[in-house]
Amino acid sequence: MFIKILNTALVLVIVFMALKQGWAMIAGKPEMAAMLGRFHFNRPAILINGIVTLINAVLILFPRTFLAGNFLMAAAILLILCLQLSLKDLKGAAIELPFLLMNLIAIFLQHPLAKNN
Repeated sequence: MFIKILNTALVLVIVFMALKQGWAMIAGKPEMAAMLGRFHFNRPAILINGIVTLINAVLILFPRTFLAGNFLMAAAILLILCLQLSLKDLKGAAIELPFLLMNLIAIFLQHPLAKNN
């Protein structure tokens, strides 16, 4: 029972953070534009990335699309992590690691409302 509660909290945190980040990209927040601008992302690329992040957050909510949403989110985080490493920004890459691990742990624990739990 404790694992199910922890898993539910983890999924909610992941979805909240994805919605927050996706919305920041779509809204064109200066911090987000500055971070992704380092990787030469232009405004349309940031907008597309934001839309994909929001879609991933919605996919994570439903048991049937949970795995796909988490894999896509983990792939997006891994992309940012690799881009940070390509700029030799170890601190930036280290910041991305916990977010990647959260998605991987959620995949391992599966959706809290899935029937096979």
